[in-house]
Amino acid sequence: MNKYRNSNASSTTKTYDRSEIEKPTDNIYEAISIIAKRSSQINSEIKKELHDKLDEFATHNDNLEEIFENKEQIEVSRFYERLPKPYAIAIQEWLESKVYYRDTAEESEDK
Repeated sequence: MNKYRNSNASSTTKTYDRSEIEKPTDNIYEAISIIAKRSSQINSEIKKELHDKLDEFATHNDNLEEIFENKEQIEVSRFYERLPKPYAIAIQEWLESKVYYRDTAEESEDK
């Protein structure tokens, strides 16, 4: 179902050690930029997955009187609300060295 379900990411705000964040790149700004891009990717993946699941419950009638609360739909929504935020997942992936990145500046110097 959701690969982010078993993430070790914090579900609340947490303070991180700056040296741990910047360690792989030796540049805090570059590290934050990479984490932000990964966070956007995660957010897009979660959003697409949620919309796909909610589309299963969609009714294609224009009659407003037929709209009712679907308990399964509510549970799906609550599940996604309880997931850690995309930025927290991205930071956790970064700290666990699960994020692939490459330095394009080094690649251009080699050529």
